[in-house]
Amino acid sequence: MEHELEIITGKVSADHVHMFIGYRPTQSISKMVQWLKGTSSRVLLQEFTHLRKQFWGRHFWARGYMAVSSGNITDEMIQAYIEEQEGEPMVDDSRFQIDST
Repeated sequence: MEHELEIITGKVSADHVHMFIGYRPTQSISKMVQWLKGTSSRVLLQEFTHLRKQFWGRHFWARGYMAVSSGNITDEMIQAYIEEQEGEPMVDDSRFQIDST
């Protein structure tokens, strides 16, 4: 909410995450990735204490990322692509909702 990002949908795989994000066109993609990785790593390390030992002195996320804009395809096509990716089944999209508090 603070950065006006909307995570529309996503899927978690063993070694990467797919996310469909809505954002203002003036926002920097590299900054958005920095916010998402920073916030998510902090939350995960707080919630799952065993990860703290595993990642002590190391980075939780890899340095790289890939970002693609939607261009000439529809939101439905992007959501269908994400749903087709390997990973946890998309039973409930609430996993990717941002806590508004």
